Formats: sequence, structure tokens, C-alpha cells
Amino acid sequence: MIKNLEELNGMRKAGSLAAEVLEMIGDFIKPGISTGELDKICYDYIVDVQKAIPANIGYRGFEKTLCTSINQVICHGIPDDNRILKSGDIMNIDVTVIKDGWHGDTSKMYLVGKVQAHNERLVKITQECLYKGIEVVRPGASLGDIGHAIQTHAEKNYYTVVEEYCGHGIGKIYHDEPQILHYGEANTGQEIIEGMCFTIEPMINLGSKHTNLLEDGWTVETRDGKNSAQWEHTIYVNKNGAEILTQRAEER
Repeated sequence: MIKNLEELNGMRKAGSLAAEVLEMIGDFIKPGISTGELDKICYDYIVDVQKAIPANIGYRGFEKTLCTSINQVICHGIPDDNRILKSGDIMNIDVTVIKDGWHGDTSKMYLVGKVQAHNERLVKITQECLYKGIEVVRPGASLGDIGHAIQTHAEKNYYTVVEEYCGHGIGKIYHDEPQILHYGEANTGQEIIEGMCFTIEPMINLGSKHTNLLEDGWTVETRDGKNSAQWEHTIYVNKNGAEILTQRAEER
């Protein structure tokens, strides 16, 4: 679980490639394109340009490169040629790239066309929740500090935190220990140690926190049909805090 410098460099490479995919696809996201088309563009880019592997394909039977979660879909939305983006949609794209056996896992929210102010605010506050979680990461802190920071910021802004899905350890294994909850009490849970790699990926709802898993076995929606947002980074714990391995140029 603890990464040495050589292993960290592998994680840095995979993380930078995953970030690159999200940067590349942004220009294609506009009303009229299908999530299936977006998926194919990302697949071709990962395989042909990056010479890497899309981690999601074949993972527990999942068949696509991306998860595309639109509006009330919380996570794990399946790309589809018949799902056409329209102005006003908010969408999360979640991608994981494998390079030399290492996983880089990240997601970003996209605004499609002209988006209502309350949806734009949900997206912004959710990104702030991710950053609040990252800010408390340092050796000697606890995993509960991350969840507490996220939950406090979400609830202060009158949103709710999805509790059934969480961040995770990552490296050569896609989903590893520890689990990173996005809610909880400060000073509880496992101690954070230098060398850890894990994802933080809060899912924040406009309405209630309750979820529904659809019949496809993957797509998770809000039970009340109100919108949800999510952002994700893979991070490495260094002696000073957190290094974001999936940071995009726009965040630097």
C-alpha cells in the first residue's frame, strides 16, 4: 500500500495520462453529441495516442471506457449512442487509465451549453468539497478528517453527501484498501501515513442523500430525481500533505 519513489513515479505517469484524457475531451462536450461518441473518442485516445489501457473495460463486466453520469445520475452512468447531450445538462466523466500496470483515476464535471445557476453552484461547491478533503490530508491526520471536511462544507451549503460510495486505495490494484468515506467525524478512523495513494471522490446531491441502483446493475441515481455532482482526484501522501497525481493544467 505504501509507495516508494519508483512506484510513485509510475503512479504520477498514470495520473497525468488520466488528467490528459479529461482535458482532451472537454472540446467535444456540447449539445448534440452522444455519450457513446465521447466514449469512443476517449478509448481511441487512450489506446492509440497514450499507448495505455482503459481500466474500466472488462472491470466486473463493465463494457465502456468512461462512466458518464448526467444530471440525477450520481455515478457509473454507462455511455450510450442514444444518450444525446442537451443544453442545461451537467455531466461527470470518470476515467481510469492503466500505464505500466499503474492506475490513474479521476473525474470532472462538465457544463453542457447554458446551465441553470443552481446546477452550476452544485458543481462548484462539490469541487470545493474535493479540495477541502485534500487540504486536510497529511501524515498523522485521520481518514475521518477527510470525510468531516467534505460533509461540513456540503451541509453548510445545504447539500447532502452520498454515503454508499467512497474513495479507495489505488496502485497496481484498481480498488484497494483503505476506503475513503466522504462523511464522518474528525479524529476517527485509520491514521494517514506518508506513502499512501488513494482517491477522494465526493458525490454531492441537491436533494436527499438517498440513492437508487438501476436494473443495469451499474447506474446509480438520486432517489428523489434531483441532480448530483462529483469530482475525483488520485492523491499521494507526502511529508507535507497531498500531491495531486491527476491534477489538470487548469488547476495549477
